[in-house]
Amino acid sequence: MALHEAKQGTYENEPAIFLKYGRYSAIVLPRVGGNLISFRDDDRGYAFLREPAGAEWESFLEKPMLHGVPVLFPPNRYDAGTFEFDGRTYRFPVNEEHTGNHIHGFVYNSEWEVAEYGSTEEKSYVTVKLLFDEKHPDFAYFPHRVLLSQTVTLTNDGLAYQFDAVNESSEAIPLMLGFHTSVNAPFAPASSVSDLQCGLSIGQRWELNERMLPTGKLLPLSEGEGLLKSGEGNPYFESLDNHYQAEPVAGVNAMTIYDRKADAKFVYEAGEAYKHWMVYNAAANGEFFCPEPQTGMVNAPNVDLPASQTGLIRLEPGQRWTAVSRMYAE
Repeated sequence: MALHEAKQGTYENEPAIFLKYGRYSAIVLPRVGGNLISFRDDDRGYAFLREPAGAEWESFLEKPMLHGVPVLFPPNRYDAGTFEFDGRTYRFPVNEEHTGNHIHGFVYNSEWEVAEYGSTEEKSYVTVKLLFDEKHPDFAYFPHRVLLSQTVTLTNDGLAYQFDAVNESSEAIPLMLGFHTSVNAPFAPASSVSDLQCGLSIGQRWELNERMLPTGKLLPLSEGEGLLKSGEGNPYFESLDNHYQAEPVAGVNAMTIYDRKADAKFVYEAGEAYKHWMVYNAAANGEFFCPEPQTGMVNAPNVDLPASQTGLIRLEPGQRWTAVSRMYAE
């Protein structure tokens, strides 16, 4: 492969866009949620995202949530799928039977369109778009035209991930966005969990009830969570499916994994637009975990707190929301 390249190809027989710039490479699957399914440091053999290759491919297609960077629009759970905004009542399908909630929204498995891709001396990039409109099968649940786009750009500095949402409807909408980012920990092939130190820019933990919905109460961090906050944690210290406030350090809202054996660090800067995190580790599986940045908290429209705390965004007609996240190795 050339030093800098952007090309169309297939990944497990699925159309894909392959990006290469210097030591970094990335793969995007437009027809499966526009998922950024791979980000690698090829020179050192590091795979930072959990990729659904081989035997995992069919389970990924059935449930494309635990690989790559699935887009959650809206993210996580909503009480019985129901909430109000601007005097309108929304009723999303209940698709998590054991909690009686709606979970993860409508676009993580939608077909996105390749708008543009290319490679120059400065960067390799791809933009995929999804017009959420009357043609989308879930438009009845969220009856607003919204143009969503993702732009993945590789440079010597790593990967930049820009997300844009434009309200093309005639009324204000609630914007609720997150990513079920699945990272390999460890990311180096010769390393083990004992080689890792993990950090996460978290504040206090939101208490969740038995249906995994926030009560509005904040809890102090446990010892294991405190180590994550300090940058010295183990992402598998116990089974995690927890919700936290984001608390940037020196203006940086990030997840970090330092591998002592490889003497390498992976940094996922979510950006300050994402005010909350979910952290999920699939019952402390020891292979991957999901640091999930979200603009707003779980069930945000139904939580009896001001929008300044819940993070619920009001997007006016014609208004564009945009934010950039970054991934890179040190």
